[in-house]
Amino acid sequence: MAKPLVAIVGRPNVGKSTLFNKLVGKRIAIVEDTPGVTRDRIYAEVEWLNQKFTLIDTGGIEPESEDIILKQMKRQAQIAIETADVIVFMVDGKEGLTGSDIEVAEMLRKVNKPVVLVVNKIDNLKLEDNKYEFYNLGIGEPITISAALSLGLGDMLDEIVRHFEKVEEDEEDEALIKVTIVGKPNVGKSSLLNRLTGEERAIVSDIPGTTRDAIDSLVEINGDKFLFIDTAGIRRKSKIKEEIEKYSVIRSLTAVDRADVCLIMIDATEGVTEQDEKIAGIAHEAGKGVIIVVNKWDVVEKDDKTMNDYTKQVRNALSFMTYAPVIYISAKTGQRIPRLIELIKYVADQNSMRIKTGVLNEVISEAVMMKQPPVEKGKALKIYYATQVSTKPPTFAFFVNDEEIVHFSYERYLENQIRQHFGFEGTPIRIVYRSKKED
Repeated sequence: MAKPLVAIVGRPNVGKSTLFNKLVGKRIAIVEDTPGVTRDRIYAEVEWLNQKFTLIDTGGIEPESEDIILKQMKRQAQIAIETADVIVFMVDGKEGLTGSDIEVAEMLRKVNKPVVLVVNKIDNLKLEDNKYEFYNLGIGEPITISAALSLGLGDMLDEIVRHFEKVEEDEEDEALIKVTIVGKPNVGKSSLLNRLTGEERAIVSDIPGTTRDAIDSLVEINGDKFLFIDTAGIRRKSKIKEEIEKYSVIRSLTAVDRADVCLIMIDATEGVTEQDEKIAGIAHEAGKGVIIVVNKWDVVEKDDKTMNDYTKQVRNALSFMTYAPVIYISAKTGQRIPRLIELIKYVADQNSMRIKTGVLNEVISEAVMMKQPPVEKGKALKIYYATQVSTKPPTFAFFVNDEEIVHFSYERYLENQIRQHFGFEGTPIRIVYRSKKED
């Protein structure tokens, strides 16, 4: 199941981005410079009381418009209404109730979505009584916070997660291989979906942006069950002018979250673009199985070196994703579609593979003997033991004498050793370090 989606709405300058950064800023660890992953972010994963959700900062997706502030605010609220499971309606406790706040409240009352009313900028007890005028909005009990000073955030988060639906995982759902098709518009996602499902489930046209929403297709192929999720194309921010396209971007992000395997579709006639890098970064950071699918290969003029040269270009552009297999297809002619289906099954297995602790430690011990850890801060790293703590993506915990002295190059070495012995093709690997005093 996709994580719940929570959107922060409100007129400009009430503190939406400040709250967003406060909630997610310290939780985002920059492990590597993946293009588009940590820059210009308007969404992020937040965890509270063991519940994870995706937080959207609508302040980051305001439409390019010369309209008055009220219309801009209204569009933001409309986007949130269409996409979010819970809406955080933020108002300014210092400035007080405004006509714009009333306009938003009227819109929110018309929809069947839980709304958490948050009065921001209550920086001290003297300002606490400012919340009472916001009862006039008819939205419910105002919760006072100071996003800048981190006051009241716990009570606010308690109220947010209280509205999440408790959904039990369907046992039958576990047998499905969930596949999301992502890529910029007009790359052939809908055509590929039609090939994979064997029927015209998605409208195919040459107009970028035809697919406005995510479409699920349940298919059984040779006894294996697949859930294919076609998504709206993710566009550059400069080209996003219609609110419905912003809505599609957010739905694409949630579609990636639902997937076991993401097909990153690239147009063979264009090569890897900056937008492709950003899309791949989303799937990489989400820890999904990934296959790089180069479509429209049938229209490329080729010789015996074309595929190898093209693969080098792909690897260079997506250098953070060397684990992902590359396949060349034509959704139009059906070229290599059977091979793609087999590859999806294989990558899904790799993403969910679990290694026994004893076998893992034999490999790690041998790796350390072959190459000793570098000395950092005058101290040598000692690895006591390792264990796999989760799958999807495969995540390993290494118990060491000091987690602060793990060098990035040695971490990469350990990951390469794990891949060399166990494969994990098509899936990122996560390694976490935990300090443990020597007995």
